[in-house]
Amino acid sequence: MSEESKRREALIYHAKPKPGKIAVVPTKKYASQRDLSLAYSPGVAEPCLEIEKNKDNVYRYTAKGNLVAVISNGTAVLGLGNIGPEASKPVMEGKGLLFKIFADIDVFDIEVGTENVDEFIQTVKMIAPTFGGINLEDIKAPEAFEIERRLKEELDIPVMHDDQHGTAIISAAALINAVELAEKKIEEVKIVISGAGAAAISCSRLYQACGAKRENMVMLDSKGVIRDDRENLTKEKAEFATHRKIDTLDEAMKDADVFIGLSMANIVSPDMLLAMAKNPIVFAMANPDPEIKYDIAVTTRKDIIMATGRSDHPNQVNNVLGFPFIFRGALDVRATKINEAMKMAAVKALAKLAKEPVPEQVNIAYGETRLTFGKNYIIPKPFDPRLVAEVPPAVAKAAMESGVAKQPITDWEKYKDSLLERLGSDNKLVRLLLNRAKLNPKRVVFAEADQLDVLKAAQIVYEEGIAHPILLGRKETIETLKAEIEFDADIPIIDPKTEEENDRKNKYAKVYWEQRKRRGVTYYSAQRLMRERNYFAAMMVNEGDADALISGYSRNYPTVVKPMLELIGMVHGVTRIATTNLMMTKRGPLFLSDTSININPSAKDLAKITQMTAKVIKMFGMDPVLAMVSYSNFGSSENEMASKIREAVSYLHRHFPDMNVDGELQTDFALNDDMLREKFPFSKLVGKKVNALVFPNLDSANITYKLLKELHEADSIGPIMMGMKKPVHILQLGASVDEIVNMTAIAVIDAQHKEKWELENAGRK
Repeated sequence: MSEESKRREALIYHAKPKPGKIAVVPTKKYASQRDLSLAYSPGVAEPCLEIEKNKDNVYRYTAKGNLVAVISNGTAVLGLGNIGPEASKPVMEGKGLLFKIFADIDVFDIEVGTENVDEFIQTVKMIAPTFGGINLEDIKAPEAFEIERRLKEELDIPVMHDDQHGTAIISAAALINAVELAEKKIEEVKIVISGAGAAAISCSRLYQACGAKRENMVMLDSKGVIRDDRENLTKEKAEFATHRKIDTLDEAMKDADVFIGLSMANIVSPDMLLAMAKNPIVFAMANPDPEIKYDIAVTTRKDIIMATGRSDHPNQVNNVLGFPFIFRGALDVRATKINEAMKMAAVKALAKLAKEPVPEQVNIAYGETRLTFGKNYIIPKPFDPRLVAEVPPAVAKAAMESGVAKQPITDWEKYKDSLLERLGSDNKLVRLLLNRAKLNPKRVVFAEADQLDVLKAAQIVYEEGIAHPILLGRKETIETLKAEIEFDADIPIIDPKTEEENDRKNKYAKVYWEQRKRRGVTYYSAQRLMRERNYFAAMMVNEGDADALISGYSRNYPTVVKPMLELIGMVHGVTRIATTNLMMTKRGPLFLSDTSININPSAKDLAKITQMTAKVIKMFGMDPVLAMVSYSNFGSSENEMASKIREAVSYLHRHFPDMNVDGELQTDFALNDDMLREKFPFSKLVGKKVNALVFPNLDSANITYKLLKELHEADSIGPIMMGMKKPVHILQLGASVDEIVNMTAIAVIDAQHKEKWELENAGRK
């Protein structure tokens, strides 16, 4: 994609379908006049009066306790510099989005039109009653130090300048673990800090709090080493001025144990690395390009422990590991500030988490067999679901122990459960899927590439590294559409109807005819069928010319399924294929089966569909908890539609006693554990969060998934084909671009999974 195309795509993302990235969403009913009279006049007077009596009641009756202000004056925005408050707003909205998706914290972004420190502080103080916390962002140094210091002193809610403390907290956790792996002592290591801005000063202070000695630190700015004999140093730079008579980074790096980069790209040379001590620790955190490229660093020093700010290398120092969870813990105990004890608690929680066994979901997301504590894993991954359950409690406990918590937590297990419940409100699983696909992209045939939305999806998966597209369709049409959307990559385009594909068509036709000649297929009819895209595409996958297939955008489902069954067939032991849809709901990911294939499955079919659904859920790195749903509960009806579910459940309980499955159950009992526990305490699902519903027929499954999709705007990934020999996935008619992209990621992961299975079985043979 050209730079101009990337620019336009970014602008469209922020402008459409409506401008911006965040919105205010009502949390109370508002449909009736009664609702509105409670929401506003006259009912709203009652909480107002209660708050007047006791100001703390504002946390009980309003959103203040879960509301953070992200505030900037736009003087130090990303790498863009002083671009002003209006130009900083997209970044502040983005920060608000991260708060929401990682910790379920609501945000108002506020851009203040002044560079005067006193005016800025006064503005924040005047609006502070609205918020439960203040996140300062993108304010230039040295003003940032004064602003944060005074606001912390003068306000009674948590205040944190993330540019200072975010990187400090994450890198300190990484440094603790890196020093341990290097078999060194933090109080003895010699540290070089390249950069003297807000982040560098905060990092240096926090490293000291972790045990590092100031006399062992050398800090550099754009003029070189900050020495104590240099004139006109700011108070912050003077704090870290060295007495050593050195001037350059070259000199500072000799025999250094640690390099901390918060400056600019490519300032560290291989010779500098070679001059460092044994087992050097290098955190090159300049973004997007680090102080030394990762590949150069690890090639130069085999004993290096390396971290960067990039997601495409191990050990990413990413602020999102910190600020959402720190504020979450602070808000949940109504802390009056974020103090040093709370920051240190976050450091220790992150360092400790990196040493614990990694959930399979995280291994799958990052394409690892087993992530373990070591040189390439010194801090947790941003997608680790344990972050929200580990860091906020540590911060909350520190707030309580240091005396700044106004609402202590007493039941920590209940609190952790509530934090994990919050995690279900976002689309982390989609990000996990895309990330996993990127680690080992496969060749995916798009059988309808002359449809604009399909081609747009192919462009995205190519540019994002999710898959290697193969485009099927009319070549002239595809090339015209490619030019229209500026998709200029050299991608294979195949039109099965052209003469140039005759050799391949004949080859495929012969294979197909050999397979089905005793079932009424002639060689001529096989040749004719190979002109059809879905037959041709299926043969490409069968013959190893592609790894996976996506079709169905413009044709009805049965038409597309037929060639797949004829050419590719089912996995050994499967008598019926089925589909499941993954719905991204407010309660978390929910699989629905069978949404597209089996009209009225038998008890035996339902048992097999349930088993296949469980395998798909495991493929996503989750533990399957399946409810087989009906209009009845545990024998309350003798109708055939209910009794076949009981029969299927009985079979599964006998033959797969460890499977978390039960039924027949009404859907509300399946999804509401309190109801289930009260009425049916014997159920195998009590105390577990159901993540899959298996329906008695196609009507109920298909209707349910489309209702969820349309009424609740739940994102849908699917239908995911289950039981096929090869990775074949069929879209719903008219699927959106995003749905096609997500299904492509599924197809890639399916191909990865099948490839792994084949290799493992080949090894056994």
